[in-house]
Amino acid sequence: TSRIPWVPFTGVHAGSLIGVPADAYLRSADHIVAGLEEARRRYRPDGLPVVFDLQLEAEVLGCQLHWSAEGPPAVCSHPLADGLTLADLPAWSNTAGRVPVVLEATRRMAASCGDDIALYGLVCGPFTLAMHLWGNDIFLAMFDDPEAVLRVVDHAAAVAEAFATDLIAAGCDVIAVVDPMISQIAPDAVATFFRPAADHLFAAIRRQGALSALFVCGNATPNLEVMAGCACDSIAVDENVDLAQLRQIASAQGKSFGGNLKLTVALLMGDAATCRHDALRCFDAGGDTGFVLSPGCDLPYGVPPANLEAVAELVHDPYRREVARAAVVAAGDDYQDISLPDYAASDQVIVDIITLDSATCPPCQYMVEAVATAAARLDGRVRWQEHKVTGRQGLGMMTHLKVGNIPTICIDGSPRFISQIPDQEALVDALRQAVACH
Repeated sequence: TSRIPWVPFTGVHAGSLIGVPADAYLRSADHIVAGLEEARRRYRPDGLPVVFDLQLEAEVLGCQLHWSAEGPPAVCSHPLADGLTLADLPAWSNTAGRVPVVLEATRRMAASCGDDIALYGLVCGPFTLAMHLWGNDIFLAMFDDPEAVLRVVDHAAAVAEAFATDLIAAGCDVIAVVDPMISQIAPDAVATFFRPAADHLFAAIRRQGALSALFVCGNATPNLEVMAGCACDSIAVDENVDLAQLRQIASAQGKSFGGNLKLTVALLMGDAATCRHDALRCFDAGGDTGFVLSPGCDLPYGVPPANLEAVAELVHDPYRREVARAAVVAAGDDYQDISLPDYAASDQVIVDIITLDSATCPPCQYMVEAVATAAARLDGRVRWQEHKVTGRQGLGMMTHLKVGNIPTICIDGSPRFISQIPDQEALVDALRQAVACH
């Protein structure tokens, strides 16, 4: 692609953008569409999941759910652990549960997005859905009754295929098979209890003209080779997996790969600068071929939108990436050998302009020109200098002046016009006030 694509897994976070709690959001096509449209406007994505809810299928098949105002529901009953058999479970139906809500939202978003945004339809992976149905006892059954486990996994895969078929018909471009529980079992168990059913599912998706992705959260590192051997088109992981290692393994199999912005430390609890730093980590580890930038899993409800907007800026604006990279470099050095001028002792007002490089960056160019023009009107009482953060001296000045955004005009050591080119009269007025203080 011409640049790294960006797919924020908005999930119930999209509900927060429109002020709707998660439990209401996931029950309404109107809310889902409104949330996705707002996410589309604010985050400028290349792809969006319609919903991120791994309990949709389980609900139709008879599992009870516990609902939350700030997260997707949780499965709280397991029919196969309560004495039922596969034959006793309700049949899968695209008119049952909340499936019609999701399909309606998909159709409406497909009509709205056209070819501009890839819509992801998420289905619960066969092993995770099998665990929803059976509960934790499935792990013991893998040793005691492996054939029974395989029957349940195959049934779950058939449900996933039926749902995927409807999602594709409704307009989804990518079907993501989300199976977080396969990070909890060994590679040989993944090969035995997941891959055969999953490969059948991925083949069915391909026959219908859609792309497929395998999403696994948790420490899936031991299983990356097995995952990359599956018949999917793409693999996505969370922050527990080294992205550079995934890149090597996935690329060797001709697959794209995605991840793995840190959900809590960066996106939920960090600030915009932290998120920009983490996005740069992903850019560097993922490279520019086959990599899709995304969060490690579905976004928490309360992620500050400004954090995701900061990531979107880096995706779409190479200049912002260079500025963010300069800030990261600056943070790793104390620059004790670089000192600020003695502003108080100077008989001139000193203006420091912190830029990326006025020769290549238009905003920087116009800010420098504004200062040069204003200074010329004050008869030698103002001295100015550009400090480019492409070099160490500029980074040191940026650090000592506590400049967080570029370009910025500092007057006598104080940031005054931050990432905003002032009009001439405002700038001249500020400089005259500084001259009067000398």
